[in-house]
Amino acid sequence: MVKIYGRRRTANGYAIRDFLHRSDIPFEWIELTSDEDAASLARVQHLSDSRLPVCVFNDGTRLECPTVRQITEKLGWFANPSRSEYDLAIYGAGPAGLSAAVYGASEGLRTVLVERWALGGQAGSSSKIENYLGFPDGIGGWELAERARSQAMKFGSEILLARAGTRAEFPPGKGVVYLEDGTRITARASICATGVAYRKLGLADEERLFGSGLYYGAGASEAALMHGEDVYVVGGGNSAGQAAMYFAQSANRVCMVVRDASLKSTLSQYLVDRVNSAPNIEVKTCTHVTALAGDETLREITLTDRRTGQHRNVKTHWLFVCIGGVPQTEWAAQVGIVRDEAGYLVTGPDLREFERSLRWPLDRAPLHLETSMPGVFAAGDVRHASIKRVASAVGEGAMCVALVHRYLNGG
Repeated sequence: MVKIYGRRRTANGYAIRDFLHRSDIPFEWIELTSDEDAASLARVQHLSDSRLPVCVFNDGTRLECPTVRQITEKLGWFANPSRSEYDLAIYGAGPAGLSAAVYGASEGLRTVLVERWALGGQAGSSSKIENYLGFPDGIGGWELAERARSQAMKFGSEILLARAGTRAEFPPGKGVVYLEDGTRITARASICATGVAYRKLGLADEERLFGSGLYYGAGASEAALMHGEDVYVVGGGNSAGQAAMYFAQSANRVCMVVRDASLKSTLSQYLVDRVNSAPNIEVKTCTHVTALAGDETLREITLTDRRTGQHRNVKTHWLFVCIGGVPQTEWAAQVGIVRDEAGYLVTGPDLREFERSLRWPLDRAPLHLETSMPGVFAAGDVRHASIKRVASAVGEGAMCVALVHRYLNGG
């Protein structure tokens, strides 16, 4: 059990809680509300001390305002590559990347999985995934990710956490990716499974209030802190619906803010039924958030009716944004890999639509999940025209490994 001492609604505190929750590490959040609390409980001078939050581990180790990398090192999860070259390098530890790591390592490929943040990707923040085959009662996204991590490591896959890539090179027959700490990963084949970054609202003060009342994704780590308060969830997809249902267990009221005229066009029917029957969930359709207000923390948001243009200000300390994502694929443009107009990686037969920008060097056609760079594959949400479901991402990760075998065998 990790004890975290800190002030509520601070970005650093949220980052630590979110990481530990996604990593399935039990923690206790101890909120400090006065200088006396800070001195007696956290052993710092005052409530605004820069050393907060403080993490105390079971063995007594004390980390002051730690980074995620420092926590990863303390947990014994930070590792360096054990090889100068791998058969397969996978980037991104969401469902697609974890699936590829399991199948790659279990089928004898020297496999490394690189993740910049925490396991599970966006699915890892989900409070419950209920439509994934084999889990009729649902499973938390973090729990599914932890099971997959254990499975991948059992088969010999290496997992490098808290590592972000900075640039890539693809000389013939190899992929070389440089990580932010100078580490170099070389592999005969690569799978990009980096998913998408959360889409933002594009409002003033959004960056300043992130982690201090404004959050992206389902934010399952925060549910225990919102007892008796009003919570707003922006979005009409399954992640937003699951978040609303989860928060409704502890919040006074949950309001879903939806741009469309109905939930039925974006939300699975079983969630539509549950949201509509929940006594403390309200759905505001044809509405969007147009302004944020607050000092150190979020205190008020402005809701605008898209039909009438009418504005209404509401008080809240909790705003969760679940409006899809944006692929982080600038690296691909730098090395000449074809992307669509939204930045997603184009693969296999879909590359025919982009013949003008395609410079395919081989006699054979690109394999089904292969990008315009031979030996570089894409799986999951980062891929053009992918199906945004956990099951399809897991399937694409497994399928990628089968195609990697074909590529490595000269097929």
